[in-house]
Amino acid sequence: MLGEQTVAAEDDLFAQSVALDLSIVIPCYNEVENIRPLIEEITAVFTPTPLDYEIIYIDDGSRDGSFELLKSLQETTPRLTIVRFRRNFGQTAAFAAGFDLARGDVIVTLDADRQNDPADIPHLLDKLGEGYDVVNGWRQNRQDPFLFRKFPSWVANRLIARLGKVNLRDRGCSLRAFRAEVVQDLHLYGEMHRFIPEMVNFAGFKMAEVPVHHRPRTAGTSKYGLSRTFRVILDLMTILFLRKYSDRPMHLFGSLGILFSG
Repeated sequence: MLGEQTVAAEDDLFAQSVALDLSIVIPCYNEVENIRPLIEEITAVFTPTPLDYEIIYIDDGSRDGSFELLKSLQETTPRLTIVRFRRNFGQTAAFAAGFDLARGDVIVTLDADRQNDPADIPHLLDKLGEGYDVVNGWRQNRQDPFLFRKFPSWVANRLIARLGKVNLRDRGCSLRAFRAEVVQDLHLYGEMHRFIPEMVNFAGFKMAEVPVHHRPRTAGTSKYGLSRTFRVILDLMTILFLRKYSDRPMHLFGSLGILFSG
């Protein structure tokens, strides 16, 4: 789909039929400087554990050599699988492709820019073990520009929480842990990755939030600009749409398919 190419690890241990404990899904767009150190951090966190895990990178049409580096890293990282998009399709498509490929009982998502800390993933897994279906990260001390990132996010979190009936302090954090059955029920279209908390809530899954670290970007270029802040208005309109169907989930997902498939 979407002109994608999947490059799986060759090690028979990680053949596609093998079920795993954990899948780590990472959308990536022009992050060549961050790929190697992030994979090294993930490996350092999970190598000492008994968990069978995989790392799934979705190269979303990068033009900076990200795919070529990922391909070369497979020689020393047999747990790495790569999905390559021929052009940039956006985070929703990247998450959907990663979810389709994931084999873990738990799926964790995080950003490729290294602002999310892989050392926080075990804390999400611990919280998931308390009986939750989804655990969201809460960036208590965001290392982002105030005017163009932190303030619009603060406003959006409060407005959307009020309209969408989802009481999260940080609904935009990409660092999340899902039980596999939750991901199987998510049908992502268009820009719907921004509404994952609302979709999870409407579907009746149990959700929690834990504090996580947020690090300054030390390499690469932010993909966020002023135009992103204006999406809050569209987000609010979408939340009102979702809220209308919150008591009729089958109508909701049918309508989402019509709305976001064009």
